[in-house]
Amino acid sequence: MKRLCALMFVAVAGLLPASAAGPGERATTAEAEALVKKAIDYYKKNGRDKALAEFSKPAGKFVDRDLYVTVYTLDGKCLSHINDRVIGKNMWDQRDVDGKYFTRERLEAAKTQPSGWQDFKFFNPVTKKIEPKRQYWERHDDLVFAAGAYRQD
Repeated sequence: MKRLCALMFVAVAGLLPASAAGPGERATTAEAEALVKKAIDYYKKNGRDKALAEFSKPAGKFVDRDLYVTVYTLDGKCLSHINDRVIGKNMWDQRDVDGKYFTRERLEAAKTQPSGWQDFKFFNPVTKKIEPKRQYWERHDDLVFAAGAYRQD
């Protein structure tokens, strides 16, 4: 799993152009929540296949600076991510650098709540560093849509 996480970090590193955002141009938690809601609306209007494909485009309309949408099944399968290496893989046991099972935590919460927030550390594709991330998630159609804002702590 550590190798998969390392590959994911490296793969995400090259997905966004370095000019996408400067250090002071980070997305906010309000923008993360709004992007999830926009993604769910798009999913409702355009259908599952088209939406998941659009969310997975590294330079698509659901990527804004260091902000992007992910979609998982409730049992941990990644359906949409800007890192195509994890799409189709079960990420239930994915951990952050502190050992936190953040995917599992989010999906367990989504089984009993319609939406929520979580904190963990993850690779920021713009700064190329592991940073604290505050992520909003929402359950729709037995899927979990999420986007998070990186924080400078």
